[in-house]
Amino acid sequence: MDKKLFGTLADGIETSLYSFTNQNGATMTVTDLGATLVGLLVPDRNGKLVDVILGYDTPQEYVDGSCYFGAVIAPSGNRIAKGRFTIGGKTYQLPINDNENNLHSGPHGADERVWEVAGTDAETNSISFHLAIPDGTNGFPGNFDITVTYTLTEDNAVTIHYEAISDQDTIANMTNHTYFNLAGHASGSIENQTLMLTADRYTPVIDFQAIPTGQMAPVAGTPMDFLTAKPIGLDINADFEQLKFVGGYDHNYVLPDCGGAVQKFAEAYREESGICMEVFTDCCCVQFYAGNGMTEQAGKNGATYYKRQGFCLESQFAPNAINEPAFLSPVLKAGEKYDTQTSYRFSVKE
Repeated sequence: MDKKLFGTLADGIETSLYSFTNQNGATMTVTDLGATLVGLLVPDRNGKLVDVILGYDTPQEYVDGSCYFGAVIAPSGNRIAKGRFTIGGKTYQLPINDNENNLHSGPHGADERVWEVAGTDAETNSISFHLAIPDGTNGFPGNFDITVTYTLTEDNAVTIHYEAISDQDTIANMTNHTYFNLAGHASGSIENQTLMLTADRYTPVIDFQAIPTGQMAPVAGTPMDFLTAKPIGLDINADFEQLKFVGGYDHNYVLPDCGGAVQKFAEAYREESGICMEVFTDCCCVQFYAGNGMTEQAGKNGATYYKRQGFCLESQFAPNAINEPAFLSPVLKAGEKYDTQTSYRFSVKE
């Protein structure tokens, strides 16, 4: 492990970078700010190391940015309609920060906090971050205690293990918001990169605010179908209402073994670099976001990022699941343990 100063935030708090390298030369770099994944170097078919995730050069840019690059989202990822929900007969109101809804737990969330390093293991290339979120933060009930562990394996996988406990019934729906580009973070659009998703159902949204209708619709016969690998951009501009609502793909897909054992649910590939990414999770759903809302901005290492220059695969409960009886519930009972993991494994196709 290599540790170095990342930078100092506007309020004077210092942040650090932690880097781990495996026997193949792959390198994972994370920061204690937001328990954020800031760099991921993996070999392409020629053995050249390519940084396949988007990010910034300074910690303040992560705080000021609106894309949540690489951040852990906690306690609740995605959207909650009107920022309102009821648990145990009590109604809670969250901040409204996305149209009329709450997005990613609200402003100044876990992604902007400096987490404690709870432990490192040089032999397994792993690091654990800890954060205690006090009761009532952004309106959520319960003292919410989180540990997130990143591990870089010898087969070029990054595994993210989420653990949490609360002293009150609350929502627990953590995820990671890394943007991937398998040609390199500064290489341009991801629309010609192929994607396969095992999900045969998705949750249609009501309108541009991206709140699900409560239904689970088949992908068959629609541009939402990724059961067979296809370029992300092939149908992204199709004359299809769901895509028009949100400017492309920004939808929740329901996985076949919903909330069961760890399963492979996605495979992405970039022919030019030969880099393939397989994704595994024990979560019930995944949000596929194609970066439609990204605006021109300065990225790391002098890069400039534009619309659809990265894509996200966010393992999760369905958006607004707390308010939809048909969706698997994201309620974590007081004293019970939240425990889930997602892995992104990289290889080369010849």
